[in-house]
Amino acid sequence: MKRLHIALLALLAGAAPAVAQKAEQAWPVKPVRIVVPFAAGATPDIVMRLIGERLQAKTGQSFVVDNRPGASGNLGTDAVAKAAPDGSTIGISILGPLGLNTLLFAKMPYDPFTDLALVTRLADQPSVLAVNADVPARTVAELVALLKREPGKFNFGSIGNGSLSHLAMEAIALKSGTQLVHIPYGSSPQAVTALIRGDVQMACLPAISVVSQTHTGKVRALAVTSQKRSPLLPDLPTLNEAGIDVEANAWNGLIAPVKTPDGLIAAMAREVNEALRDGGIREKLHAQYMEPLGTSPAEFKAFVDAEMRRWTPVVQAAKVKIN
Repeated sequence: MKRLHIALLALLAGAAPAVAQKAEQAWPVKPVRIVVPFAAGATPDIVMRLIGERLQAKTGQSFVVDNRPGASGNLGTDAVAKAAPDGSTIGISILGPLGLNTLLFAKMPYDPFTDLALVTRLADQPSVLAVNADVPARTVAELVALLKREPGKFNFGSIGNGSLSHLAMEAIALKSGTQLVHIPYGSSPQAVTALIRGDVQMACLPAISVVSQTHTGKVRALAVTSQKRSPLLPDLPTLNEAGIDVEANAWNGLIAPVKTPDGLIAAMAREVNEALRDGGIREKLHAQYMEPLGTSPAEFKAFVDAEMRRWTPVVQAAKVKIN
C-alpha cells in the first residue's frame, strides 16, 4: 500500500505541470481573429500581420487579420471590446481608440478604460518634424524663431483632425509659444505630397512616410519626437534637445476583451513578446523605422495612463473635437 501511495503521488505530481500548461494555453483550438481598426497597409496592419504569421507558424493554428477601419479606430476597437473573452478575438490599437478619443468624440460605442484588457505594447515609431525645403530653417530653433517673427503665416499638414500628427504640431506650437494653421489630409501620402509641393510648410509625421522624401531635396527633416535619439535615425536630434518638451511617437499595442482571464492575458503577452524578439520580425520592423517592444499588461496600462496625462492638456488647449 505504501508503494502504491508513493506511485500515486508521483503520478499526480507528473500530471500537475501538464494541467498548468493547459491552463496557460494562450489561444483556443479554433481560428483566432486579429482585428485591425485601420486599413490594410497601415502601420498597425503591418505589425499584426508579422506577428500573426509568426504565431501561426509556431502553433499551427490559424490567425486571421480582420481589417475594420473607421471612426478614427473606434469601429475596430469596439469589435474587440464586444467579442467573446476566450482568446478567439484579439486586436491592435493606438492611443486614440484606447483613451484619447474619449476627449475628441461626443459619444463612444465602448469605454476604453473598462471594456478592454491591455496585453502588451508592440512597436514604437518616432514621428519626424519636417519642413518644405523652401522654408528658411535648418534647425528647430531657427524654425521657432521664424514662426515667432511671422505668427499665423505658416501652416502644417496632418493625417486628420485629432490624429497624432495633428496633436504633435499643436503641442509644438503650445510649448514654443507660436501660432500655426492646421490643414488636415486623409492619409500620410497625401500629407507628404502637400509638404513636397509646398501646400503646407511643415508636418510632424511617422518616420516611414517622411524619411524617404528627404533624399529628394524637397523636404528637410529637423527632429524626431522620441525622448532620446532614435537608433534608427541617429543623426536627427530630438525636440527636447531644442528645448521643446514634446514626445509624439506612433505606438501600438495588443488588446483583448476585458473579461479575458488574467492567466490567458499573461500567456498571450508571453507568446507575443517572444514573437517580437524574433530576428526576422525585428529586421522587418526596423526597415519601417519601428522598434519592437514587448511589455507586461501592467506596464502597458501605466504607459497609456501617462500618455493620457501628456495629451489631455494639448487637446483641451487646442480645443480639438472630431464630433
